[in-house]
Amino acid sequence: MEEEKLFQELLDKISVATRFDYASSLLDWDQQTQMPQGGAEGRALIFAAVKTQGFRLFTSDAIGDILRKLNKVEGSSLSPEKLLIVQRMSVIYERAKAIPPDLFEAFNVAKSKAFTIWAQAKKRSDFGLFAPTLEEIVELTRKIAECYGYESHPYDALLPDFEPGLTTDELKKIIEPLRAQLVPFVRALTEQSDKPDESLLQGHFPQDLQMKLSQEALNLLNYDFNRGRLDLTVHPFTTSVGPDDIRVTTRVSPWKIAHCLFPTMHEAGHALYEQGKDPLLKWLYLDKGISMGIHESQSRMWENMVGRSRAFWQFFYLKLMDIFPYYKNILFEDFYRAINVVKPSLIRVNADEVTYNLHIMLRAELEADLIAGDKILVKELPQIWNAKMEKYLGVSPKNDAEGVLQDVHWSSGYFGYFPSYMLGNLYAAQLFATAKKEISNLEEEIAKGNLKILLEWLRPKVHRFGLIYEAPQLLREVTGEGPNPKYWLEYIKEKFSPIYGLK
Repeated sequence: MEEEKLFQELLDKISVATRFDYASSLLDWDQQTQMPQGGAEGRALIFAAVKTQGFRLFTSDAIGDILRKLNKVEGSSLSPEKLLIVQRMSVIYERAKAIPPDLFEAFNVAKSKAFTIWAQAKKRSDFGLFAPTLEEIVELTRKIAECYGYESHPYDALLPDFEPGLTTDELKKIIEPLRAQLVPFVRALTEQSDKPDESLLQGHFPQDLQMKLSQEALNLLNYDFNRGRLDLTVHPFTTSVGPDDIRVTTRVSPWKIAHCLFPTMHEAGHALYEQGKDPLLKWLYLDKGISMGIHESQSRMWENMVGRSRAFWQFFYLKLMDIFPYYKNILFEDFYRAINVVKPSLIRVNADEVTYNLHIMLRAELEADLIAGDKILVKELPQIWNAKMEKYLGVSPKNDAEGVLQDVHWSSGYFGYFPSYMLGNLYAAQLFATAKKEISNLEEEIAKGNLKILLEWLRPKVHRFGLIYEAPQLLREVTGEGPNPKYWLEYIKEKFSPIYGLK
């Protein structure tokens, strides 16, 4: 009984800090969707003040005392889920406590200012405009890494914010053998003479109609618009601005239909995960310490394993033809092959399923070297980026906008996030393989437009308490084994070999 009282007191105190964190998320959402450019300077100070107040409340001695008391209890009467919450909050608390509040505030001021500068630099394709700001963020990130502490590499100190338990060395052990199998498979596909006609995805697609198509897709995926909304931004993202306010953003390219629809479905995967969490988690201070690999597994699953599947389009192609009659003259099979074209490309968010991980490998290596402090300098990034693009993908950016400036993450201080995308692909394939075993008619149901059957499978297994599980534990409980990249390799070979006529 005493433990239950302490646990409830813990939730009550954490919820106060979380209100400030949600408020800072709302300020960030507004900055990226609605705020006039002239408001950036003042917004940076407001954002940092609100974020820092939540940080101070969360790192209070009162919360620390409750966590210590709950961790000392042997034979606890708390449920396994509540014990896991205590463990996760303890880890997040100790990491947060290691950062001085003035450093935390300086970092958040820099990040808030950086977004507007990055957006301007990208628009002008001028890395020099963003470089001084990025240098400041990198320097502050190194200081935070020192506060956390590490054994062999400063990047190790940052990875637990996104993928607990992962180290730089372990990341290399995943990347190197995966790349060794991936590069020749990409080459084998791209050397085939019978290639999909990707021009079928190009034309004139008005913004309002693309947004209508995206809304149709979100409805089909069972995204709850009563607890969310869809807006336009420079770089698509999903954010929680309240326990039941999970917002999705996308972007529109008037001449390329896939550049809006699939990012929308990607972000919907994140939102479905957040909308499905247990009420116990709604007021937790969980912006750190969770597995973003599991989070990304949900976005990559809905975007690709569902959204680019034959089954999905057997149902959704009629919706597409209704909104864009142009596709009434396009054979379904030709369209299906077009949305699954494999082609080394410059832009990560538009990359196909097969080459996508190569984009992530490049970024993970670059940011690890940046944080190391003695490998590369910020000013060298464009040249090194372009050289690695040529090495891994055989293409080279013509300018900074389609090269080093294409991603928003570094302006947000998200060093250590990129590996989560690659891990998300691997985890998604493993989870989806299990779903197909346990739901024998899954693809037939998807072809009927019944995506709820997959969502209902994911809700109790992944969504409800997934936010407080580390990836290996969650995967073992759901699939019966720890992370195994073989599922993703099998998935892409089984899917893309017939598309390209590869035997």
